Amino acid sequence: MSLIIKNAMIVNADSVTDGDIMIRDGVVVQVGGTADISAADQVMEAEGLCAFPGLVDMHVHLRDPGQTHKEDIHSGCAAAAAGGVTSLVCMPNTSPAVDSPEIVRYIIEKAKETGIHVYPAAAITYGLSGEGCCDYEALRKAGAAAISDDGRPVENDGMLLCALQEGHRLGLPVLCHCEDLSQAAGGKVHEGRASGLLGVKGMSSSSEYGDIERTLALAESVNAPVHICHVSTKESIEVIRLAKARGVKVTCETAPHYFIYTYEKVLGRDADYRMNPPLREESDRLAVIEGLLDGTIDAIATDHAPHSPEEKSDFVKAPNGVIGMETSLAAALTYLRDKFTLCDIVKLMSYNPARIMGIPGGAIKAGAPADITLIDLNENWTVDTANLHGRSKNAVFKGETLTGRVKATYCGGRKVF
Repeated sequence: MSLIIKNAMIVNADSVTDGDIMIRDGVVVQVGGTADISAADQVMEAEGLCAFPGLVDMHVHLRDPGQTHKEDIHSGCAAAAAGGVTSLVCMPNTSPAVDSPEIVRYIIEKAKETGIHVYPAAAITYGLSGEGCCDYEALRKAGAAAISDDGRPVENDGMLLCALQEGHRLGLPVLCHCEDLSQAAGGKVHEGRASGLLGVKGMSSSSEYGDIERTLALAESVNAPVHICHVSTKESIEVIRLAKARGVKVTCETAPHYFIYTYEKVLGRDADYRMNPPLREESDRLAVIEGLLDGTIDAIATDHAPHSPEEKSDFVKAPNGVIGMETSLAAALTYLRDKFTLCDIVKLMSYNPARIMGIPGGAIKAGAPADITLIDLNENWTVDTANLHGRSKNAVFKGETLTGRVKATYCGGRKVF
């Protein structure tokens, strides 16, 4: 089966090229220039559209198995495709947790029906309990692409050291949710003005950056790589910046809401703006942008965390988390284009995440998988939760008018949106 995408502006992390993309049997065979349409089974006219490598979202909660009233693998992958995401890493805090080869295989098999590349992150500890390291070798053989206890930190230093060393040996990235629960457990919003005005428990900046310091010290002690999830504070970014400068093998991610919003969004008591880590100060928001600019922050992920409307209806009792796969690219294009090039955005949302995870994708080049998203960079659209493709509607950008819209997504040369 062959396809030609004609007349696109083709954006990679290191180049912009005008012309055609020739795809054969799910693989890119030509980039740029004019392809011979007589040799193609299908032709997609992309005049006026921009072609990005499919996004690689390295932090997603699909809620499957066990929490499918929030999301399942099919609905989550539909949301991914609509947002231009062709590869995603799903977190293990399901019910039961992804701590056995059987559950890893279940996710992989079910995901095959969606057309999206789904890479399960397996648990570091059994049941995400912090007690007892999982059998990482068996999980890797079953298809796990990373290990993480995301949703919780690994509080036991010995367990985290075990994960770092074994993950390094097996080639499994270790994805760390850094949070000092003695400070932050039960927190609803950023500690400070927001928690004071709302009369709820806050989550301090130190609960994040203090645990990042601990995690980096352990990784450095065994010379193992580590990835820090969802950084949100200026102190966290400085800790990681200094660690990189001294040679620690650390990468990290942030999410669009941390470079766009501050705690002011929660003052209206809408739980759709509550997540962990929380929206923080303006100085933190600016530090996140600076960290993206100078390379301290390697990737933009979503931490896509679906919850039902019923669960999100009570501001205080609602679980933390927001959805974002359908809006992340448009949010980045809308809010970063004054400081970042299109190549920068591809690097942060596709190339770097693929590199960190060690998975295919991240570039439109000959021999690469034909994972491509076509975007109208100039289309304005308003985020209407009724029109989103996922099961839950707790969209952090609901009601926002964004610029830049995904028009088609191809995964392995197959149109999935």
